[in-house]
Amino acid sequence: MNRPLAVITGATSGLGRITAFELARRGYRLGVVARSRSRADAFLSELRSTVGDAEADVFHADLGLVSQARRVGEEIAARYPRLDVLVNNAGLHAFSQRITAEGVAEMTAVNYLGPFALTQALTHTLSASGPARIVNVASEAAQQAGTVSPARDLRHTAPYTRRESMALYGRTKLMTIMWTRELARRLDPAKVTVNCCDPGFNATGLGRDLPGSALLQRVLNTLRVGDPRKGAGIIVRLATDPTFAHTSGGYFSVRGAKPLECPEPGRDERVQGELWAETVALLAGLATP
Repeated sequence: MNRPLAVITGATSGLGRITAFELARRGYRLGVVARSRSRADAFLSELRSTVGDAEADVFHADLGLVSQARRVGEEIAARYPRLDVLVNNAGLHAFSQRITAEGVAEMTAVNYLGPFALTQALTHTLSASGPARIVNVASEAAQQAGTVSPARDLRHTAPYTRRESMALYGRTKLMTIMWTRELARRLDPAKVTVNCCDPGFNATGLGRDLPGSALLQRVLNTLRVGDPRKGAGIIVRLATDPTFAHTSGGYFSVRGAKPLECPEPGRDERVQGELWAETVALLAGLATP
């Protein structure tokens, strides 16, 4: 454990994969949280062939299930005496409603509740390791959220159309920004900082449920549109750049790390506190058999 340690979710593809490779090149040992064992094995093989001295461990969990997010957080905390960086990157844009076995909308679970629960499980380790950093990956889609009502939105399981999915996806990302702000107020910034970012448009597998998305991604890659290396760049900067060592509660753009405001209607600290309280209550309910 002589190397700094970074735990990252969603590292087997897209932004997470590029971020993980870059952190490994910078000498970080990686703890990778992955759902698919085959994709995790392929990731490890490629990482070790590309970054010869890379060190990485895989922890298997479906972050769409809060129980698994908690469990894997506890496994990571038991495995590592120190944790320097946590990157909550895994994300999903679901174009129709899917309900998890825990009775929660899958997109809300993957994009917000799972990362929240994982971070809760690792907060003690991060604080004891300080100075440590948390980086949450949000999205400019947060601008499309329209409204936010924590008690209602966290429990929203009604069917929706492909067109309606953008506002719901944006709302999960708005909640990510709101949670980042509230968490920053609850942590000692001398021990743990927490920031989030808008990685811009990236041609990755995020919208893999959309018919024709694979073909579209190949076209965009050929045209060099939505290069995920740019999006990964802001994640790596927030995780490693000394410029951000004492910054907490920020929301930063892929465009030159420009500071951004939390979009309305989630900017009010009162609403952010309400989201925190409703999330904690919901997670406590999910923990009850």
